[in-house]
Amino acid sequence: MDIITDKNQSDVDEYLPHERTVTVFGFLILSIAVALSAFQIWQGISSTISATYFRPIHLCWVLILIFLHYPLINNRKSSLYLAGRVIDLILCGLIVFAAYRMTIFDYNDINHLFYGLQLPDMVAGCSLIILLMEGCRRTVGWVMVLIAVLFLSYSAFGDMLPAGFAIKSYTLQELIQFQIFSANGIFGSALGIAATTVFVFVLFGAFLEVTGAGKFFIDLAFSIAGKYRGGPAKAAVLASAGLGSISGSAIANTVTTGSITIPMMKKLGYKPEQAAGIEAAASTGGQIMPPIMGAGAFVMAQFTGVPYSEIMLASIAPAILYFFCTLLYVHLMACKLNLKAANRTEAVMSVMKEGAHHLIPLALITTLLMMAYSPLLVGVAGCAAILVTAALRKHSRIGLQKFIEGMKNGALMALPISAACGAAGIIVGVVGQTGIGLQFTQFVMDFSGGYLLIALGLISIVALVLGMGLPVTAAYIVLAVMAVPMLSDFGLSLLTAHLIVFWLSQTSNVTPPIALAAFAGAGVANANPMKSSVEAFKLAGGLFIIPIMMAYTNLVDSSAGAWSLTLSIVQTLTIIIAIAVSIEGYLLRVLTTAERLLAFSTIPLILLNPFGAGFVGIIIIAGLILTQWRGKPQVT
Repeated sequence: MDIITDKNQSDVDEYLPHERTVTVFGFLILSIAVALSAFQIWQGISSTISATYFRPIHLCWVLILIFLHYPLINNRKSSLYLAGRVIDLILCGLIVFAAYRMTIFDYNDINHLFYGLQLPDMVAGCSLIILLMEGCRRTVGWVMVLIAVLFLSYSAFGDMLPAGFAIKSYTLQELIQFQIFSANGIFGSALGIAATTVFVFVLFGAFLEVTGAGKFFIDLAFSIAGKYRGGPAKAAVLASAGLGSISGSAIANTVTTGSITIPMMKKLGYKPEQAAGIEAAASTGGQIMPPIMGAGAFVMAQFTGVPYSEIMLASIAPAILYFFCTLLYVHLMACKLNLKAANRTEAVMSVMKEGAHHLIPLALITTLLMMAYSPLLVGVAGCAAILVTAALRKHSRIGLQKFIEGMKNGALMALPISAACGAAGIIVGVVGQTGIGLQFTQFVMDFSGGYLLIALGLISIVALVLGMGLPVTAAYIVLAVMAVPMLSDFGLSLLTAHLIVFWLSQTSNVTPPIALAAFAGAGVANANPMKSSVEAFKLAGGLFIIPIMMAYTNLVDSSAGAWSLTLSIVQTLTIIIAIAVSIEGYLLRVLTTAERLLAFSTIPLILLNPFGAGFVGIIIIAGLILTQWRGKPQVT
């Protein structure tokens, strides 16, 4: 029989109410999250509620879930924990009030434009902006909040700035009308996509996980690549290509697949920093891999008016080139370290026999997207297909508990995306309201001197700075609003400009000094975070190379014809090889200094194509490969 001292009993009495509170809130979170997922699926199928009212309902629902799932005071043993939970409930009540005012607001009555908003609507609007900022703080950090506040301040006090930057300032009434009671601010297209297409595809990813499809893709990647030199690292790249976009986050994918691949890479002989960098670079690439390219691609379809099927088709070649780039670095590392293949790998047919049915949902959504069906309906159909195909096999069949877990996880995974897109809507609204985007465009054009390469470098720097504190989707939205008009002025097509910005917005995951995906990988690998980010930056070089090639070639212009596309792929492939061998000093054997310099010299030659001599660079790299092939490589 256990003996409980008076002190121990007092401790139990002190913390028992907190534990009961945690249990109550856990049940509340579960109920609200599952209800949100069910509501989203119902709306996706029926489209009963118009966007004018659906978007505020979605955002308010998300904010309530954020304040319940991300408490004000995290420490359950703190004496202020219960007080923090009470404050969270009060804030939830304020959100409900704001939602009520927006759902009864008559948008067809234009009296508010002449006579102003009623006091309750002003209170609801101000409250919602403040609560959205707090929700962003809890889910994605302070940087998103500070940027949104900076843009709002520019709208309110822009007339106080020096000439050239000064604008007409807007009153609080005008800001609330524009940001809350219109489709131009918070409830604009960014949140619209997050509340519809993005949510159902995040739910799709959650169902893939609970049905075991995620494990199948990892096993399949290992069965394909594990038998080759550096196999676990190559398998990590392939697995992340398949799962990266489904998870919706490079960081989440780094942690989930990395928990399996990173220990295997370390065991094989890769340094911890290399293992972390490989997984971070591969997981980041998952965000640009069709058919599901992360949340930003659906936002792109809304911004450009280009069908998602066209965006997907244009992205296939660049995505394959990116993963070729990453695999090339992985292979060169394995050769330099003289690593062997994995001792055992499961046969491909054996893995396929167990889980081939998991490919059916992916084949279905790819086909439907190519047939130009609505991405929202495709996502809903994909969710249904996962559950149906999982039920075909006993080992993947899920019960009610797993189904509820998938519904809950899908809703919770979507919280940061919706909050970030809502805050990004503020930025988009301010840009449209004040015209600051034109000033940014003019500044970059003047600073670059009219040279496209310099302009791309400036955009890359802005993307890195934004990405240090913003989620990828939010960084893309901000960059798209600010930089796409400038790229269009250089003569690039709208889709090409958006794809360049979309790719550059991914770079913050792998670029020092703040490389979030690499830092996550370093945590799994028990490695130095900064060294891991350097390795990830090197491995993910395609994120910088390929957008430049998009600008200088017809890599994403399907109208240019098959020959032009093939030439663009060859040029990009050659530059990737030239950069990789120049950095690693290895191709089929160790390169001499002269060979490395020769390879490096071909990069500007192929990119800039002076006097039409770019083909000379391709010939030099081909000759270098042939020379090494005919020699005796030190490591095969």
